[in-house]
Amino acid sequence: MLILNKAAGVFSKLSKRKVNALFPSFNFHPGTQLLHKIVLGIETSCDDTAAAVVDETGNVLGEAIHSQTEVHLKTGGIIPPVAQQLHRENIHRIVQEALSASRLSPSELSAIATTIKPGLALSLGVGLSFSLQLVNQLKKPFIPIHHMEAHALTIRLTHQVEFPFLVLLISGGHCLLALVQGVSDFLLLGKSLDIAPGDMLDKVARRLSLIKHPECSGMSGGKAIEHLAKQGDRFHFDISPPMHRVKNCDFSFTGLQNITDKIIMQKEKEEGVEKGQVLSSAADIAAAVQHMTACHIAKRTHRAILFCKQRDLLSQSNAVLVVSGGVASNLYIRRVLGIVAAATQCALLCPPPRLCTDNGVMIAWNGIERLRAGLGILHHIEGIRYEPKCPLGVDISKDVGEAAIKVPQLKMNI
Repeated sequence: MLILNKAAGVFSKLSKRKVNALFPSFNFHPGTQLLHKIVLGIETSCDDTAAAVVDETGNVLGEAIHSQTEVHLKTGGIIPPVAQQLHRENIHRIVQEALSASRLSPSELSAIATTIKPGLALSLGVGLSFSLQLVNQLKKPFIPIHHMEAHALTIRLTHQVEFPFLVLLISGGHCLLALVQGVSDFLLLGKSLDIAPGDMLDKVARRLSLIKHPECSGMSGGKAIEHLAKQGDRFHFDISPPMHRVKNCDFSFTGLQNITDKIIMQKEKEEGVEKGQVLSSAADIAAAVQHMTACHIAKRTHRAILFCKQRDLLSQSNAVLVVSGGVASNLYIRRVLGIVAAATQCALLCPPPRLCTDNGVMIAWNGIERLRAGLGILHHIEGIRYEPKCPLGVDISKDVGEAAIKVPQLKMNI
């Protein structure tokens, strides 16, 4: 495990007096027992440093976040050592701000929950090292969190959703479909075979140089694509959908990115525009890519719903489709998925946009869920390691492929 001197050393060998110095507004009372559960969640899986305090009724008592987006926009992507250093510089302040906002003493926490998998190794290491030092000092249980599990369960913080339900997780780092049967009981139906949709949209935005577009200069790649696509004609370019002959629930976005790159190169020649300049057809390209991304995601999700109903894994008439992750905040993609949900008699639920992207609230809530279920609560933390790559649940994607369910074509009237 990484030795992170700055972050890890913050809580190393601290006395009660020094803990109070770090948290001057708190009274430190070791051994205080509350009547209800309260969890501090810490998230550093990628490029956001986040923390939150949540109780078992779903009240967010305090939260704080430091976004690295502005820094990474300038470099054209996330550079892991840079992300690591920014986490180191901000994690103590963010945790302190979340605790201060909650108006609780650290001794009143029931447990500390932290993302340990999957994610960027250097980023995960900062959060884990900091958390273990805090756990040792406060003598609290530790709850290691699977980042994808946290995204999947966030909906139960904002809505009354019972198990089982289908979840689609789409972000800059992940893309998967899973049946959620319990707090830590997942059946994986399909996943991206190459890159995630958010990553692909970011790369297309960089190739289109949208950071130079006057309307998009301060936006992330995915947000820039969504914004510009509103002005474009999604049918101006003829792009074939990925994997349209493959009857499973896996995803692929590399081919779509490559096709788009070729279109951009061709348009640059036609318009006499050098690479790095904004094309006059940028809005049409953005609209076409976004539409095809949405259709690809929708078709795989449609098949997953049909498979689960065929196998009686979901209710025939009251099934729930949950969509979460950063790309879930894309309203165009949500509308396309809404068409699928309506056609299959599913309720489509999404967490609010601020809880779709990485945040401390979802980690703390996952900790609450695990406390309630009595799952994965550690009182001894020796040997805990982060895992940059980690599967979610039991993979039954082969069964989905063998079922070879044909998906009826839907009219995407958006």
